[in-house]
Amino acid sequence: MRFKDMSWRPLAVLALGVAVATPFAVALPGEAAAEIKICVIDDHSGDFALPNIPKTNGAQLAVDELNAAGGVNGEQIELIHYDGQSDVKRYQELANKCILDDEADVIMAGYTSSEREAARAVAVKNKTIFWHNNQGEGGIADKYSFFTGPIPEQQILTGVEYMIDTYGPKMYVLAADYGFGQVSALWTHVAAGLFGGEIVGEEFIPLGNSEFAASIANVQKAKPDFMVHYLVGANQSQFYPQAQAVNLGLPAISTVNLQQGYEHRQFSPPSLANMYIPVAYIEEIPTDANKAFIEAWRAKWPDEPYINQPARCAYVAVHIMAEAWRRAGSTDTDATIAALESGITFDAPEGRVLLDPATHHLTMNIRMAHVDDAHNVSWVHDFGPVEPWWLRTLGVNLVRQNDGRQYLPWDDARYEKYKKE
Repeated sequence: MRFKDMSWRPLAVLALGVAVATPFAVALPGEAAAEIKICVIDDHSGDFALPNIPKTNGAQLAVDELNAAGGVNGEQIELIHYDGQSDVKRYQELANKCILDDEADVIMAGYTSSEREAARAVAVKNKTIFWHNNQGEGGIADKYSFFTGPIPEQQILTGVEYMIDTYGPKMYVLAADYGFGQVSALWTHVAAGLFGGEIVGEEFIPLGNSEFAASIANVQKAKPDFMVHYLVGANQSQFYPQAQAVNLGLPAISTVNLQQGYEHRQFSPPSLANMYIPVAYIEEIPTDANKAFIEAWRAKWPDEPYINQPARCAYVAVHIMAEAWRRAGSTDTDATIAALESGITFDAPEGRVLLDPATHHLTMNIRMAHVDDAHNVSWVHDFGPVEPWWLRTLGVNLVRQNDGRQYLPWDDARYEKYKKE
């Protein structure tokens, strides 16, 4: 993995960056190198443990690579991990511990949007850099907040248009009943409006729910051309074997499955048959860089069931932070944020990514994966590098101004006409 300064950048971003170049900090001979501290809060128990353990491991792999190469600015990096236990209430407490007790230089936290916001509020209040290393519902424009996962314009708009073109206009939405699922459903209404689709049914499923008989009956009655899934966690993933047991047999698109909970490996075929997933990363990504990434991973964790997208997200976040600290010459927060906004690119396992200075989200390659009856994955479309463009169209430019808020689709006058009643 290598950084390439300013060499791959959409024209819309070129004028936004502020270069930072200061001398590196170097420990004197015989002087103990101070530690840079990364505080990670990930669920290693509870409903969300399965996709989160690889996420922590991704951060640890990056830390180990950096330390083996001499650290950053003469300092070693320490990764501190706390188990969020899939409990939102713990995230605020643990974020405070990261800042006040551990004096962390950066916090990386949250699987769900609820967990993310509990920890992020603490980090922002204390002017501490925060990373969310999972896909999200997008729209957050904040000076201290950074994101490595794909967002709606990269997955929902691209993916729903593909499904309408391939299968027809009628879709049925099943979404987890919390921030991520609710806002993702809003974006699905936008996509339906933009691309000639029709939402013939929509349900919001409580977190932890694992019974889907009524939902499956509703879908059968509505007769959609395809389904749209925003289901999260081990319990909600039980939809797939239940749907297969009654031969529901509908194509579906998901922005969650495979890339987080690797259901195509967990459940027996053909539970995930004819599932489409617009992804930045899954273990099957067909690149030479990913082969090297997998080899390094398996050397450290040979028994890991699957390398998922959150694992890649955390790995990328640590390496981008390291490059920002190098450019800043220290871990000073203001200098580091300026460096993060200087146009950092990184060769991720799936291809090069760019941290967009204006929005603090990544430009990344998006590919459409398809699961067949035997749960083999094939690649049916390559969308290429997709920018996090939507916030910029609203005038967001965090280099110049800290909006300090989250925008929703209806904050965009162009999309008001697609708002559901």
